[in-house]
Amino acid sequence: MDATPAGGRAGTRKVDTGLGGKLGDQLFAGIAWAAGIVVLLLIVGIILVMLVGGSHALQVFGVGFLTHAVWNPVVDHYGAAAPVFGTLVTSFIGLLVAVPLAFGVAFFLTEMAPGWLSQPVGTAVELLAAVPSIIFGMWGFFVIVPVMAQDVQPALIDTIGHAPIIGRLFSGAPFGTGLLTGGLILAVMITPFIAAVMRDVFNSMPAVLKESAYGLGSTRWEVMRKVVMPWSRVAVSGGIMLGLGRALGETMAITFVIGNSNRIGASLFAPGNTIASLIALEFPESPAGSLKLSALLALGLILMVISFITLACSRLLLRQRGN
Repeated sequence: MDATPAGGRAGTRKVDTGLGGKLGDQLFAGIAWAAGIVVLLLIVGIILVMLVGGSHALQVFGVGFLTHAVWNPVVDHYGAAAPVFGTLVTSFIGLLVAVPLAFGVAFFLTEMAPGWLSQPVGTAVELLAAVPSIIFGMWGFFVIVPVMAQDVQPALIDTIGHAPIIGRLFSGAPFGTGLLTGGLILAVMITPFIAAVMRDVFNSMPAVLKESAYGLGSTRWEVMRKVVMPWSRVAVSGGIMLGLGRALGETMAITFVIGNSNRIGASLFAPGNTIASLIALEFPESPAGSLKLSALLALGLILMVISFITLACSRLLLRQRGN
């Protein structure tokens, strides 16, 4: 029999870390604390830069900066309503198209595609996520815009455009650019991110759960709807929020196809602007200390607030689902 040391446990030994081990623990704790503080300071610093820089425009225009759609550098009159409207509408269209498409891609890769096809298609999805945004913008301008102007928009005007209420959304001149085109480009850009997250989540699910459902006679769709989605809803929602975050802040791709007009129109074919695209276009022509530069910094602050509100709503939604 093995002797058990007095006051100890059988099979356990106390490891003496010594002075080196204590210093290593302290060093690791210090690095971890420093990393967390640096991230916090970066966020606070960015907010302060936007807040201080945009304070002049907020003081001059007050609440009207958020409600007015006029952006006229000639008379130094600026309003954020038009770019905020364009940002929200294009992001909503992008999510509306991207989420079902990403779900279909993830479902195909995890449940239907054979092994010889799943790997290359999954790699292609990941490579699509790595394409620079300016490439999407050029592709959208030279390929999607002509197709929208010649085929898609005229067809929508001739069919849905005559409907009593919804027809106003699909009316106007078919120039090809506009909010709808911008939303479609965003959908193409964020689909790989959402699909990659969904695929990884579906693959990480314990196989015994799905096998049990199949054993009870469930179909693929029933397994996905009643087993996989409830189990993975938190991670899937996180992937959707990741795509929404990129859609809200996208700059170059949307600049090519949205039309770059500071106006609010009822039609999805009307040209518009987003916060990011307006800042990218107007920032090089804004003198230091000018009211125009202050208005652009205030727009950046509004974009950060929108992103924070979106993140807070998503976390609240996930918390309610988790209860």
